[in-house]
Amino acid sequence: MSRQKNQSSKGHGVLKGKEREQRTSIRFKTTLMNTLMDVLRHRPGWVEVKDEGEWDFYWCDVSWLRENFDHTYMDEHVRISHFRNHYELTRKNYMVKNLKRFRKQLERESGKMEAAKCDFFPKTFEMPCEYHLFVEEFRKNPGITWIMKPVARSQGKGIFLFRRLKDIMDWRKGTAGKKLTSMETQPARANMNPSSSHYIPLRAWLYRDGFARFSNTRFTLNSIDDHYVHLTNVAVQKTSPDYHPKKGCKWMLQRFRQYLASKHGPKAVETLFSDMDNIFIKSLQSVQKVIISDKHCFELYGYDILIDQDLKPWLLEVNASPSLTASSQEDYELKTCLLEDTLHVVDMEARLTGKEKRVGGFDLMWNDGPVSREEGPSDLSGMGNFVTNTHLGCINDRKEQLRQLFRSLQVQKKAPS
Repeated sequence: MSRQKNQSSKGHGVLKGKEREQRTSIRFKTTLMNTLMDVLRHRPGWVEVKDEGEWDFYWCDVSWLRENFDHTYMDEHVRISHFRNHYELTRKNYMVKNLKRFRKQLERESGKMEAAKCDFFPKTFEMPCEYHLFVEEFRKNPGITWIMKPVARSQGKGIFLFRRLKDIMDWRKGTAGKKLTSMETQPARANMNPSSSHYIPLRAWLYRDGFARFSNTRFTLNSIDDHYVHLTNVAVQKTSPDYHPKKGCKWMLQRFRQYLASKHGPKAVETLFSDMDNIFIKSLQSVQKVIISDKHCFELYGYDILIDQDLKPWLLEVNASPSLTASSQEDYELKTCLLEDTLHVVDMEARLTGKEKRVGGFDLMWNDGPVSREEGPSDLSGMGNFVTNTHLGCINDRKEQLRQLFRSLQVQKKAPS
């Protein structure tokens, strides 16, 4: 059944005739043995494929993408879980470079007020190539605390805080001989013209649920070497001597939103969540012209946002492979629902019309422009009463919504044309 471009290419997902139209059977593949595998195996009509078998849907890891994407022929309906150069947003150094470039572009085209909407990431320098720029900035603000984060590691590995240049000097000595190796492991970046079109039109969905993560130990800057104080990663916190596995260090976003509203008032919380909406859109727009778009690809991004004492959100990083391993029953239920709804949006079964503004827990927040909560076409002329179609941290009545959605789709299908 496979069609091959050349001898080194593999073909996937070739279907013929009625089988292709109805898609009653979806062949899936993944190497991730966690919540994702549970969801895929329980999805009606989906069949697991192992080893070299042909597949229609592959939740791949980024290493497979790097090694195989250019050598794999994929039929029209086939989907994989990453864009080819996803790292333009998900590697910390590239993310910052793209955001800085986008901010300058906005300032040129729309003025300083519009550019200021990108001021949601900390002042950042890439080491060691921007060391001298960092030192110049460091000396302007003596005594403040800086964070050193590796560009492509996770779970808090390699992170440390510092206040003295001496700490960086020690770090530089330790990394001097590793410079070549670190440069070699950087993914190759395509030489693209920022004014050209790639990832267009941009279509983004925002899930209603999520977690607020906390440290197990009360935050303080008096102890900058204590990882349990500064890192909220479960992988770090669960090793704390007084960590309570049943309590964990997570709240559902609904609970967190209610807590903030009781402490700061509903208006301040609305502003905070609106500012987070801005982060999602501006970060995606910053890579819209450099991501190599492909109709076969989709992404499930995980955003790490820190909220300061003034309720200002700061983007720390965007994860291309957010953890899908559950650390509690509540975590398992959230991730199961998230993944089920992700598959509804990807729509391998071809059930949706393409006009939906909500699918389960997902709300369409951007479709080549902002999406309004109101029904009908959006009037963007004055943006007067325009309210973005986002409900982060709000009630997620996904089961009832899905029942109504698929019932209405069945009625439309049966109606005479």
